[in-house]
Amino acid sequence: MLGYLIFEVIYTSSLLIPQLIISRDNITLFTMVMEDIREVVVKFERIGAHSHIRGLGLDENLRAKEVADGLVGQKKAREAAGVIVQLIKSGKMAGRGILIAGPPGTGKTAIALGVSKELGKDIPFVQVSASEFHSSEMKKTEALIQTMRKAIGVRIRESRSVLEGEVTGLNYDLVPNPYNPTQKIPESATLTLETKDDKRTFSVSGRLALQFMQEGIEANDVIMIDKDSGRISRLGKSGRAEKKFDIGGEEEVEVPAGNVEKEKEFTYVVTLHILDEANASRAGGLFSLFSPQTREIDSEVRNSVDEQVKNWVEEGKAELLPGVLFIDETHLMDIELFTFMNRAMESEMAPIIILASNRGFSKIRGTDITAPHGIPLDLLDRLLIITTESYSPEEIKSIIKIRAAESGIELSDESIEKLTSLGAENSLRYAIQLLAPAFEYAKLRNSESVDVEDIERASKIFVDVGQSSIYLKQWEEKLLKM
Repeated sequence: MLGYLIFEVIYTSSLLIPQLIISRDNITLFTMVMEDIREVVVKFERIGAHSHIRGLGLDENLRAKEVADGLVGQKKAREAAGVIVQLIKSGKMAGRGILIAGPPGTGKTAIALGVSKELGKDIPFVQVSASEFHSSEMKKTEALIQTMRKAIGVRIRESRSVLEGEVTGLNYDLVPNPYNPTQKIPESATLTLETKDDKRTFSVSGRLALQFMQEGIEANDVIMIDKDSGRISRLGKSGRAEKKFDIGGEEEVEVPAGNVEKEKEFTYVVTLHILDEANASRAGGLFSLFSPQTREIDSEVRNSVDEQVKNWVEEGKAELLPGVLFIDETHLMDIELFTFMNRAMESEMAPIIILASNRGFSKIRGTDITAPHGIPLDLLDRLLIITTESYSPEEIKSIIKIRAAESGIELSDESIEKLTSLGAENSLRYAIQLLAPAFEYAKLRNSESVDVEDIERASKIFVDVGQSSIYLKQWEEKLLKM
């Protein structure tokens, strides 16, 4: 899902100095410009197809609202998804899968994204197309395993002994570099850290002192040092620093309270796949540096990771977070992938799998068997099936309004009716796709609002699937054939 990129450009009067200092008459103008330093913010926004989705739009009783959280209609499907969210949160969905089935453009992906929003940011959500498993870089079953393990998180809680505070003193004991006597390197250093309630002075080894120099640590920096590993983290600049910058300065942070030396608990979430890769690199030694990034991972590595995670969970150091794997275009999977998934769903280390299909009865890839949605019956029998339905004209109108507002496009009442008509006659996707080109035509008219003439002009040059089919029949003899 695509988000927003924001660039801030600050124009100050210094950029205008070459143009202003020409004669004595310009001194007054220069002074006026100096007093009027303006900040100009330029926004570049990339609007995704589902960037307006905020959740499932349900009330406290899991009843779907007509329009809420970017979703419109599909009440039965959204309420079913809400129940699934509750089952996932309570840990009662292990070993099960979900299928969202319905015609194209009926909100299957939007509902899956709504599920991810409701679950929260710590719950992994992985969205893929079934075609991504068919890769020349690795076996398709390996690609499926890696994708499934990306959707399983581990929340690790770790207590570390740290030194934290503001640097109020840092003195280096420099000696000549044995490899280059003209340079000096720190043999040791004396570090003074201060908090609101404590002040401590430490003698620092040459290795750590060299890190201070490389990181540019200086007085009034607020830092944290891991005593076990010696890792240094610069948290920011103390508010008590005398030297401050309007532009280019470091973030100002509050001086910590309590003791300088303390036990601090860190919580972070990683996926099983990240742990797999880390252990595989360690097991591979030097030659792992030259292997491709998408290489396959041995099952022994995964088994050792699983055992380690189980030990962490039993010791209370970690918590398993089964996430959601959303596979779109399910009909592109073949019998081998379906069979493998059927078995993998029963594993303890399995995510919640949500499949989406817009196919009716079709052949299972790799076989001559016809099945509903192109999915084997034994796997289909394990799935909770949610169905979506075509949108009504009123629902199409609401969705168009939401998409226009998300894209910053103003529509007249007549243009909304026109787009609603096109969405009902052709498809909702076609109507939404006409928004951007129609807005470009409106800008050519120096209008801030899209009108019917802009919609009609755009619809004449961009055709829908039905018009494209007529075109193919008309020019069938001149088009290339397989």
